[in-house]
Amino acid sequence: MRIHMGTDHAGFELKNHIADHLRAHGHDVVDHGAHVYDALDDYPAFCIAAAEAVLAEPDSLGVVIGGSGNGEQLAANRVSGIRAILAWSVETAKLGRQHNGAQVVSVGARMHTADEATAIVEAFINEPFSGDVRHQRRIDEMLAYESKRDARA
Repeated sequence: MRIHMGTDHAGFELKNHIADHLRAHGHDVVDHGAHVYDALDDYPAFCIAAAEAVLAEPDSLGVVIGGSGNGEQLAANRVSGIRAILAWSVETAKLGRQHNGAQVVSVGARMHTADEATAIVEAFINEPFSGDVRHQRRIDEMLAYESKRDARA
């Protein structure tokens, strides 16, 4: 599976760790930055680029990483059609896929060990959307709102 990744300085080391892990498990990882450690860089451009790439490739998923993961999730969610979740456990990662059909997971590098974060990302990638009618209906409601909002812009 193709996995698009983005991070700033706070998640730089963890991004590289998770990318290496994913590649070792046969995934095609596309790194949207940061490509070098820069303590003054900003996450929005990297996370938005990863989310846009996921939107352009419907069978792909995204991973964005920051200090807490909050801002990175917010940035990815600026891309219309993307549903990004902040996962803080294996369970929340699975539920984000099962119930919300999330395409992007955000993880806080300062919140988890590398092993914990890797387990969260693995759970997200391996869990399918349930396809349950009630969950799809809720996704459709959000997409309809986005479409209406974007038409007004």
